[in-house]
Amino acid sequence: MSNINFSPNFKPLYINQSDPLVPILSNPFHADLTDRACSLGEVDLNNATQVWSNYVCQVSAAGICETTGRLTPTIYNQMEVVINVSYGLINYAPFLIQLEDCSFARQTFSEIHREHCPGLRKYSMEIYVAVVIVSTVVILSLIFWLIYDRERRHWVGRKQEQENHHEFEQRAAH
Repeated sequence: MSNINFSPNFKPLYINQSDPLVPILSNPFHADLTDRACSLGEVDLNNATQVWSNYVCQVSAAGICETTGRLTPTIYNQMEVVINVSYGLINYAPFLIQLEDCSFARQTFSEIHREHCPGLRKYSMEIYVAVVIVSTVVILSLIFWLIYDRERRHWVGRKQEQENHHEFEQRAAH
């Protein structure tokens, strides 16, 4: 948009731009996401803000260029923000992709395990065996308690039956 010469009739877009044209930002990738070199008339992402600073004009209170240039300081600042965000996305995209597919987390935990926990597998196995032993003891205790409770009820029932039978024989004898 900075290379279009708007008519003074288009008040919001007219800023009295003058030559030379601002080089456009180079797309760093081809359609298949392989690296692409900048073409003639394009500016690289790494030095775009320095190159574009040469195209900034001085503006009046109304925001119209009073000197040669195609970018007002406000437009230049907006373009600078876009360049900084784009630069961050390009440089940090591989890390963000690793976060997305969890390869970062897997790699981090693998490194922690490999470098800081050499005995983790050995101790994990010992803990597992101890948990199995405790679980087995608890299950056996529960089984023995059920058997004991059943026998106790059966014994209490027989004892009460004998007492009732004995009481019945005493009544019958009287």
